[in-house]
Amino acid sequence: MTLHELYLALLIGGLVLLASIVGTRVATRVGFPALLFFLLVGVVLGEDGLGLQFDSVEAARNICTAALAVILVEGGLTTRFADIRRVLAPAGALATVGVVVSTALTAAGAHFLLGFDWQLALLLGAIVSSTDAAAVFSVLRVLPLPRRLAGLLEAESGFNDAPAVILVLMFSVVPFVFEPAGTLWEIVFELVAGAAIGLVTGFVGALTLRRMALPASGLYPIATFGLGVVAFAAAGSVHASGFLAAYLAAVVLANSGLPHRTTTRSFAEGLGWLAQIGLFVLLGLLVDPSELGRDLLPAIVIGLVLLLVARPVSVAASLVGFGIPLREQLFLSWAGLRGAVPIVLATFPIVAGVSGSSRLLNIVFVLVVIFTLIQAPSLHLVARLLGLTDSGATREIQVEAAPLDVLNAELLTMTVQSPSRLHNVSILELRLPDPAVITLIIRDGNTFVPLPDTRIATGDELLIVTTAKMRAAAEARLRAVSRRGKLAHWFDEYGDP
Repeated sequence: MTLHELYLALLIGGLVLLASIVGTRVATRVGFPALLFFLLVGVVLGEDGLGLQFDSVEAARNICTAALAVILVEGGLTTRFADIRRVLAPAGALATVGVVVSTALTAAGAHFLLGFDWQLALLLGAIVSSTDAAAVFSVLRVLPLPRRLAGLLEAESGFNDAPAVILVLMFSVVPFVFEPAGTLWEIVFELVAGAAIGLVTGFVGALTLRRMALPASGLYPIATFGLGVVAFAAAGSVHASGFLAAYLAAVVLANSGLPHRTTTRSFAEGLGWLAQIGLFVLLGLLVDPSELGRDLLPAIVIGLVLLLVARPVSVAASLVGFGIPLREQLFLSWAGLRGAVPIVLATFPIVAGVSGSSRLLNIVFVLVVIFTLIQAPSLHLVARLLGLTDSGATREIQVEAAPLDVLNAELLTMTVQSPSRLHNVSILELRLPDPAVITLIIRDGNTFVPLPDTRIATGDELLIVTTAKMRAAAEARLRAVSRRGKLAHWFDEYGDP
């Protein structure tokens, strides 16, 4: 690639990214699922659209697998352990028993209704058996649900990619030989080893980051996210479940009281959105709409089997003995969203050389598009009809740094060093320019809100909120008083840098 071609590729990529971001807002307003909009962007750019050619299934598989790892790390970093602690057991059952039952029933439907041979039928069942983390996480951000139910959906979508990937890889062997005993042992090993690697990476990483003073706050989100990627790669390199390792490592890190948690969460969400956009656009490029017509009917048949039979039965079978109310089970059955994960998994048997597997990609693509259009917009209505929420319900507020951007405000921090003449100056005497205000003081490990007569002491850490316009004036006043005391202006000290 020449330098000019590099510039052109970056220009196209940047424009596609910006168009996807703008389209996300428009799609959200009209109730159109954002993931389908990203797929549409890829299709428009592809061979049947603007003519951009991309036919490398192997490259798509590798890039999309990495993107899925990023999405799972983001999901783990934005998951509160308190929300999923009580539902770990039922979520684990949905992610294992549920995946197996869903795979078997969907495969039976593909074999007896569509005449697929058993290898392709089992592959199709395994490919569509897991709910999609990206789709579920995006729904939970806008749909007010009971905390236990939301946590169950969240944990299931984080856990069930791993068993689905294991099954797809096993069924992609050529020649196909299915040995139940060996398959069960391999599944157990990959899940247990992946979980162990993820938990160890998370705990060791959290312990290290809590005791390490990095030179810049921006390094903490990068280090935290990097640990999730390390867990994914380490597990994959020893043939364990990298997806499970990445998610668990991120959950541990997110709930270990690490510094700069809000920044880390925002950083993770940004990377997660970037991965989703890139993943869906790439998958849209891979599919040729002109070839989808003959697979429309099989996709609808398999989708109905999955939605009306396999998913409800797998939910009921998995949750026996957990005391989950019937109405919540019905919602879980309807909320089994499919998205990028099945389309990515459909590339695995193609790369492995399974005969006839290229057709699976088209079937899964059509299935995801049609049934996402049916399920996603109706989730709020279904939840309300089942009495799980109502039109007046509100989501739990998210407290983070974003409101400062809305107010065009900035948060400043400073530590009062020993030579500073800020020592013993009261908040009133400091006279910061309006609207700058000291909101918190951290002194000897204790945090408190200062009063006008509160006096600043050496070693205090001050948290100051001001507007972007007045930031320079606030910093100048702090420098002036630090140098010459509260009467700094009498000594012609105005805090110049």
